[in-house]
Amino acid sequence: MILKKHKPDFISLFRNPPKNVQQHEKVQKASTEGVAIQGQQGTRLLPEQLIKEAFILSDLFDIGELAAVELLLAGEHQQPHFPGLTRGLVAVLLYWDGKRCIANSLKALIQSRRGKTWTLELSPELVSMTTRFTDELMEQGLTYKVLTLVSQIDVNNEFEKLQRERGLGSEKHRKEVSDLIKECRQSLAESLFAWACQSPLGKDDTLLLIGHLERVTVEANGSLDAVNLALLMALLYCFDSSFIEESTEERDDMIHQLPLLTERQYIATIHSRLQDSQPWKLPGLQATVRLAWALALRGISQLPDVTALAEFTEADEAMAELAIADNVFLFLTESVVVSENFYQEEFYIRRIHNLITDFLALMPMKVKQLRNRADEDARMIHMSMQMGNDPPISLRRDLEHLMLLIGELYKKNPFNLELALEYWCPSEPLQTSTILGSYLGVAHQRPPQRQVVLSKFVRQMGDLLPPTIYIPYLKMLQGLANGPQCAHYCFSLLKVNGSSHVENIQGAGGSPVSWEHFFHSLMLYHEHLRKDLPSADSVQYRHLPSRGITQKEQDGLIAFLQLTSTIITWSENARLALCEHPQWTPVVVILGLLQCSIPPILKAELLKTLAAFGKSPEIAASLWQSLEYTQILQTVRVPSQRQAIGIEVELNEIESRCEEYPLTRAFCQLISILVESSFPSNLGAGLRPPGFDPYLQFLRDSVFLRFRTRAYRRAAEKWEVAEVVLEVFYKLLRDYEPQLEDFVDQFVELQGKKHLEKAVQHCLALLNLTLQKENLFMDLLRESQLALIVSPLEQLLQGINPRTKKADNVVNIARYLYHGNTNPELAFESAKILCCISCNSNIQIKLVGDFTHDQSVSQKLMAGFVECLDSEDTEEFVRLEEGSELEKKLAGIRHETRIHILNLLITSLERNPPNLALYLLGFELKKPVSTTNLQDPGVLGCPRTCLHAILNILEKGTEGRTGPLAVKESPQLAELCYQVIYQLCACSDTSGPTMRYLRTSQDFLFSQLQHLPFSNKEYEISMLNQMSWLMKTASIELRVTSLNRQRSHTQRLLHLLLDDMPVKPYSDGEGGMEDENRSVSGFLHFDTSTKVRRKILNILDSIDFSQEIPEPLQLDFFDRAQIEQVIANCEHKNLRGQTVCNVKLLHRVLVAEVNALQGMAAIGQRPLLMDEISTILQYVVGRNKLLQCLHAKRHALESWRQLVEIILTACPQDLIQAEDRQLIIRDLLQDVHDKILDDEAAQELMPVVAGAVFTLTAHLSQAVRTEQKQPLVLGPGEVHCAFSLDSSFTSPPPTENPLVGFASIGDSSLHIILKKLLDFILKTGGGFQRVRTHLYGSLLYYLQIAQRPDEPDTLEVAKKTMWERLTAPEDVFSKLQRENIAIIESYGAALMEVVCRDACDGHEIGRMLALALLDRIVSVDKQQQWLLYLSNSGYLKVLVDSLVEDDRTLQSLLTPQPPLLKALYTYESKMAFLTRVAKIQQGALELLRSGVIVRLAQCQVYDMRPEMDPQGVFGMRDPPVFIPTPGDRYRQILLPALRLCQVILTSSMAQHLQAAGQVLQFLISHSDTIQAILRCQDISAGSLQELALLTGIISKAALPGILSELDVDVNEGSLMELQGHIGRFQRQCLGLLSRFGGSDKLRQFKCQDDNVEGDRVSRKDEIELAVQQICANVMEYCQSLMLQSSPTFQHAVCLFTPSLSETINRDGPRQDTQVPVVPYWHLPGLGIIVYLLRQSANDFFSYYDSHRRSVNKLQNVEQLPPDEIKELCQSVMPAGVDKISTAQKYVLARRRLVKLINNRAKLLSLCSFIIETCLFILWRHLEYYLLHCTPTDSQDSLFASRSLFKSRRLQDSFASESNLDFRSGLTTVSQHDIDQLLADAISAFGESLQKKLLDIEGLYSKVRSRYSFIQALVRRIRGLLRISRN
Repeated sequence: MILKKHKPDFISLFRNPPKNVQQHEKVQKASTEGVAIQGQQGTRLLPEQLIKEAFILSDLFDIGELAAVELLLAGEHQQPHFPGLTRGLVAVLLYWDGKRCIANSLKALIQSRRGKTWTLELSPELVSMTTRFTDELMEQGLTYKVLTLVSQIDVNNEFEKLQRERGLGSEKHRKEVSDLIKECRQSLAESLFAWACQSPLGKDDTLLLIGHLERVTVEANGSLDAVNLALLMALLYCFDSSFIEESTEERDDMIHQLPLLTERQYIATIHSRLQDSQPWKLPGLQATVRLAWALALRGISQLPDVTALAEFTEADEAMAELAIADNVFLFLTESVVVSENFYQEEFYIRRIHNLITDFLALMPMKVKQLRNRADEDARMIHMSMQMGNDPPISLRRDLEHLMLLIGELYKKNPFNLELALEYWCPSEPLQTSTILGSYLGVAHQRPPQRQVVLSKFVRQMGDLLPPTIYIPYLKMLQGLANGPQCAHYCFSLLKVNGSSHVENIQGAGGSPVSWEHFFHSLMLYHEHLRKDLPSADSVQYRHLPSRGITQKEQDGLIAFLQLTSTIITWSENARLALCEHPQWTPVVVILGLLQCSIPPILKAELLKTLAAFGKSPEIAASLWQSLEYTQILQTVRVPSQRQAIGIEVELNEIESRCEEYPLTRAFCQLISILVESSFPSNLGAGLRPPGFDPYLQFLRDSVFLRFRTRAYRRAAEKWEVAEVVLEVFYKLLRDYEPQLEDFVDQFVELQGKKHLEKAVQHCLALLNLTLQKENLFMDLLRESQLALIVSPLEQLLQGINPRTKKADNVVNIARYLYHGNTNPELAFESAKILCCISCNSNIQIKLVGDFTHDQSVSQKLMAGFVECLDSEDTEEFVRLEEGSELEKKLAGIRHETRIHILNLLITSLERNPPNLALYLLGFELKKPVSTTNLQDPGVLGCPRTCLHAILNILEKGTEGRTGPLAVKESPQLAELCYQVIYQLCACSDTSGPTMRYLRTSQDFLFSQLQHLPFSNKEYEISMLNQMSWLMKTASIELRVTSLNRQRSHTQRLLHLLLDDMPVKPYSDGEGGMEDENRSVSGFLHFDTSTKVRRKILNILDSIDFSQEIPEPLQLDFFDRAQIEQVIANCEHKNLRGQTVCNVKLLHRVLVAEVNALQGMAAIGQRPLLMDEISTILQYVVGRNKLLQCLHAKRHALESWRQLVEIILTACPQDLIQAEDRQLIIRDLLQDVHDKILDDEAAQELMPVVAGAVFTLTAHLSQAVRTEQKQPLVLGPGEVHCAFSLDSSFTSPPPTENPLVGFASIGDSSLHIILKKLLDFILKTGGGFQRVRTHLYGSLLYYLQIAQRPDEPDTLEVAKKTMWERLTAPEDVFSKLQRENIAIIESYGAALMEVVCRDACDGHEIGRMLALALLDRIVSVDKQQQWLLYLSNSGYLKVLVDSLVEDDRTLQSLLTPQPPLLKALYTYESKMAFLTRVAKIQQGALELLRSGVIVRLAQCQVYDMRPEMDPQGVFGMRDPPVFIPTPGDRYRQILLPALRLCQVILTSSMAQHLQAAGQVLQFLISHSDTIQAILRCQDISAGSLQELALLTGIISKAALPGILSELDVDVNEGSLMELQGHIGRFQRQCLGLLSRFGGSDKLRQFKCQDDNVEGDRVSRKDEIELAVQQICANVMEYCQSLMLQSSPTFQHAVCLFTPSLSETINRDGPRQDTQVPVVPYWHLPGLGIIVYLLRQSANDFFSYYDSHRRSVNKLQNVEQLPPDEIKELCQSVMPAGVDKISTAQKYVLARRRLVKLINNRAKLLSLCSFIIETCLFILWRHLEYYLLHCTPTDSQDSLFASRSLFKSRRLQDSFASESNLDFRSGLTTVSQHDIDQLLADAISAFGESLQKKLLDIEGLYSKVRSRYSFIQALVRRIRGLLRISRN
């Protein structure tokens, strides 16, 4: 489709839409009438200025007026991408950019054709299509159009036109325009080249091309320019028939397509055209084409059926002769191979290679002729020299040129092709398989004919070499030796040539081209020159004519030295073989020659050869010693010597005078290579201070610091000198590890060493790379580098630049980013420096100032950063072989630059604002950051910033299916981009603006999350980190949109992550607005056929939990333990905070270790040791990768967990329907468990998974329980609970409500989750207690699901009989509970063991949760398996015994500032668990057996009751703090103990007396505390709770009858003491009645507390409850005392005096509110009982009303007024009620109402109990006083109470305190008292009270209590009163 649409554009290549009059008029009127623009609706008014510009453009480019308008508008739109340019200038760029794109597309299409030279790996259909399409274009005359355009378009002409119309802007704009125009021409030419490579041009097209080339000229330097080079190559490929030799199956098709072979006409025409003697503008070019044609003809003539073409093929010799006559080889060397584009295109190199090899192989006679001519010429020259004449002028040098061409062609090898291998025919088969040559791969295969011919050429040319071609031959060999294999063959050739078995024609030295000859000559020169050396005294010797070496000899030596360097550079074997050769000793001879007086240029070559030898570390070490010994650079001054010698003199005296510095450069190169191979730490020991210093000093002071001031004949050499010397510095610094001993006194003035080294290292890398570019910009920087070692570099960089008098060094460095396109290396180094500097916060602020201080500079810098980030060429190779080395390298550098810029942003963002990142990302620097308003580039003048660039990188590819391209193509870059975005969203300042921009302008998160999970196995670490940052950002987004109530946004993301339906594309961002209540997976209605996996689960799947662990080290030499230690010492934290091993450091340490070994054996084993080192390093690299991979997995899992938690906790609940919520959680839980329970899963991931499981289970539990709790209102009186089918709500009969599963997800799912949880717990084994802590929490939440929810106690009469209840079907809760416990039991003792062990030992939180879990399990374990296990395995005993240890820690907690409250919490957990055990009868017995109460009695902490402050009486007014007050802490310790006692007393039926005895001992052992509590000085909720519990215990344990059961051996004294205690308890309890039976103090307390709300409301409920409880307990105690002490009615124990005056007195005001009402020696009167009775009856009704009202409210919560709802909520949740949704408010209100109802129900039952007990006690007392009591005059009855004690010994004594009291009360009972009692009783117990009591019974006792008990008592009391009155 696209090709069809744009075909006209290709056909009318580069043609513009023509001008026309109507358009002109239309545009003219556009400012008033408007004009229609393509692609936009309606018309648009244009400003006058724009119309003017449009007309200028239209004239300039000769394009239609409307097109010009569109161009300008596009320019305006694109302006943000080109800061500093106007729309017109941008339009110029866009115009040429459009042309360039068409040219590039054409080139790409033609490259993809089917053809003979290459294939791109594309599908056959695609190739056929492009081939067809391009064929059509060719038929329309493509060649002609291309050639015309290439000749028409000319940069200079275009620039002149633009200049006239002011269409050129800044330097950069000019460069960009000229680059675009050049690229257009280049691409057009290359498309013809590509065509010719794939299928030759037709006859006419070929002639057109020849016609074009006839007129071509060369550039100033004599080479062809890139365009003409491409066209020449196109023509050469048209004549290329080399593929005929290859026997491929497609060959025959190709032959038919080749006009050379099929069209006679073609050959005839072209032949005549080329024979035509008309000279071209470039004869050499003509010669080249003729040579190619001649070889093509020769190639054809070798085919079988070409007799028809004989007349042409015969002419090939003549044609070749013509070419040679025009110096074809010279032209190829000087104009083609030298051209700068030549080595960038592999097929250029291959074509010229074929041309030369074809010539040598196909025209052997011509070659022979050339050789003969050369021999002839050599003889003539020789003769004329003998005669002393000048040599003849007409000599031809064709063979020389051919050799030089071969040498030049193979000198460079950018694609590692090693084409030169075709010239070597191996005499012995090579044993390697890595040979890259064309036919060398197979071992004993006969080499092909062509190779034999070529190798013969190389060998024969060397035989009997005439001197004229000696040097060219060496140069040719140098080219052919370029490459590892070639070098080896060349080395062998030279070795064989010299050996004596070669026919000894050339005299004793063998062939002159041999090692033997060469090194022999060198030795002779050395001998000869050494004799020449004058004595050291003759100062003038430098100027003596050196009579040693003639110019010719010197050139020969240099050529051979260069050949040697090439060979030994490539071949290590050659290097060692030559060096160790006993006769030749090259190193010694060269060093000797260097000391002689020879020209500097020769010395330079000698030094370079030494440098090549120095590449082997073995040679380098000895080279250092030799260098030092020969004093090439004078390091030791001999006192007798008057003048310095050595290279320093040469530099200063000779080279500086000549203004050329070859020797210095060579010396620097040598040092550079030697430093790399081995560093001489003890060089020159004995003669001078050892070390490298003199060399460094020479390089620094003589070479580097003076290089700017020296004179240079060739300007470029200045930078070459700088480059080599800086390279040495760079290497030295790179390998230098600062150690303490290096810093001695002379370095005192240096601060901030670390930064210095880091920055200097980078700066030198910067200088090094910059100078390679010979870039004059460096002057500024170098100025600032001079003071290098004085102060830290970043301060230097901030210093004043002497050249500009401003502090602009850093800005200058940053400017290099602006040239990132033209000069990527500079941008890279610049980014690196900035990245290093940016770590320092102070500098950040200064830098921001420097960068923004000048508007234009600021724009430029920003544009530079953006441009570097925008560069996309990391992945742009659609070439054949992935592009050349150079391109790959540049792409890599650009990529690194982008990564450094992102790192710079990341480090800067961590600093406080203002920082560089904020400036680069476009935030406000002058105003607060959070006020920024981010915009798309160009909107409101907003420039294009790094943020836009980053988003751009991440957006590419998001529209399609594949997902963001960067993720796959440059994973590390993408990872950093996501990290920058996350940091922006996470930082409070930048979060608001960034998220707004991402949400509104970009829709960033949605488009990115769509493509999760990414899959990229090779870069797993980066992929995981990318997903992590993205998920973290998504979490923030969900949280923020939820908080801001942006529901549609939240909902859209939730749909994306959670739906299990295929996502329906949204219309737009407002996807969820129409139907608010549509939930996630809202379209789930049973259309299960198309379910997909939820995205959130897919993301989890993409994290692979298994991790391959590297094999452990197997070492032969090193000691494994020591190596592990060394590895540990080399560990450091990397940028991401992971601990990894520094491989470079480790390598250094190990190599140093090996180098330190002495002795022959060590040297022999060195290779083995080095192998083992590499094994160790590989292991460490593997280990580092493992650590990073685990870190990345953890990171990803953490982020995933965070996302899940945010979805479940922070997003509005109603966006996900309840049942879907459960399904989602179920899926997540099951998947996460499956992954972690896999045997392969890495243990390191357990903690994160456990955390996630905890959250998920908590939410599952909440979701299921919410679902249970949603009551639906069915009718006025009926509340029905949605799922709890058999609750105490009145629900419809079970027949109508068949049992469904529990919750929406069903029981089976719940069971699976439980099993997995338990498996996980067992998988953790012994370790990982913290992981288990999470899992126990999860298990607790899970078990909570099966707990019945709080149900309101509605006091309805149960409609079912007992039988119905027993036979009712099991409800869902019990069923689930039963199944849960069955699953848990099935795990047996293994699980019990783990949980019990954790409960007894380990981390505090772990212990608490394990105890809570045991508590839960024991409570539902009907079989009591766990309880048995606990007691049998001794864990229960351990827990009980640990209370004594707790005692000590708890005592420390009662100090005002406690250390830590941990101990308190574990103690509470332990007591709670013991209390739970005690609730089971069996458990209570076990506890008694293990002596828990005895332990409690031993604890001293209970005696340390702090003084309560009297101010706290009416509840504390201070706001509560987190750490409770000492009083509260004490209560937290005491109350659990009291509760435990109470529970044991209640549930130990069989051993009740034993339990009570132990509890009594507990009370007595802490009696002081107990009595202090009973005194009850302050009334607060806490102290009332203490009292309530304590009175409960006393009422069951402090009974006189217990004493007899005590198993202690009691003597009389202690018995009396015990009775004393009991008596005191009794008295104090009775005393309590007078205080709580309705005292004013309590009233006052109630009134005061009425006005508080929130937390205090429930406090008030608690207090009310506690007071009632105390009264009930005391009444129960009274009842027990009476019943236990008096078996018969006649002998009752009277606890109250017969005085009802209390009741009357109570109602009047009292003054003594502070003192106890009755002094303790008085007994209280019966009046208290009557008062309590009345009070309780009144309370009952008020509670009953309140209860009924609450029940009604609960049934109609939805109808309640909002204020009331709010009030109800506030009591549950004091703050933030307004922020929650209505549904949640209803839930809270219901919760509060249920609590109220149940509180009232409890109060009612207490009131009812108090009333019943009061009535009973009143009846017993009245009966005694009115019927059995004899007034004072009769003494007998006073002793009735003696039966209280069974002990005989006490019968005669009145020692019992209770009895004494009793008597003192009773002595006053007179007849008058009894009468008074009767009268008062009748008035007090009147009709109204009786009616009330009976009503109470009617209302309440029917349901709950002993029905008709009250009725009976009331009847009896009435009867008593009536009888007595009568």
